[in-house]
Amino acid sequence: MNSISVRALLVRGMLAGLVAGVFALVVAYLLGESPVDAAIAFEESNSHEHGHGGEELVSRAMQSTAGLSTGVLIFGVAIGGIAALAFAVALGRIGRFGPRATAALIAFGALLSVYVVPFLKYPPNPPAVGDPDTIGQRTTLYFLMILLSVLLTVAAVILGRRLAPRLGNWNATVAAAAAFVVAAGLAFAFLPSFNEVPKGFPATVVWEFRLATLAIQVTLWTCFGLVFGYLAERLLTPRTATATDGKGAASRAAAAAN
Repeated sequence: MNSISVRALLVRGMLAGLVAGVFALVVAYLLGESPVDAAIAFEESNSHEHGHGGEELVSRAMQSTAGLSTGVLIFGVAIGGIAALAFAVALGRIGRFGPRATAALIAFGALLSVYVVPFLKYPPNPPAVGDPDTIGQRTTLYFLMILLSVLLTVAAVILGRRLAPRLGNWNATVAAAAAFVVAAGLAFAFLPSFNEVPKGFPATVVWEFRLATLAIQVTLWTCFGLVFGYLAERLLTPRTATATDGKGAASRAAAAAN
């Protein structure tokens, strides 16, 4: 694949990420704001009880509108560009898949490795949940889990490709998936866990927030896979349509001449 195609894929990936970000933003606003408001209300009530109230630097209205929109859309564009580069590397190397199927596999693999697996070990928490003294450690371990998950996903793909000639595609895929699950399970077992939900915090708010974040990511990656797959196919396979039109025109011209 030449540099022009990679550049074009990068642009289309960022555009697809922007479109996916818009849909994710709607989900974030509809599902995520309610548990965040409930968590903030709990935090403020505890602060007033203990006399720790402070001035709000950024208003809640600004956080839930401009702040949320900026964060989600920039994230969508960024992951869209990165996923487009991964698509350029993977196309034709992970099997006989077309652009749309490859885009779908990239989106699914990214959702699994970048979010779902780290989510199972270190699920996100709403405001007021978590000890401020451990935030640095928790952040480091979360990004370490993302890195491990991505590396394990890549390793599983490579393992599946190497086993395929001997075991067949289905058995190789099952073996690679099993190896991924075992390796991820070992990481879960050895990495430390945190349980820092404050006393009296509503459990329903925690789970509503976590399910909302999961829904946001599923929406983001699903929309990206669909939109980018369409754009990539239009970019990489225009010659088929052109050749078909050319043959049809030639046939019509020959028929007219006869």
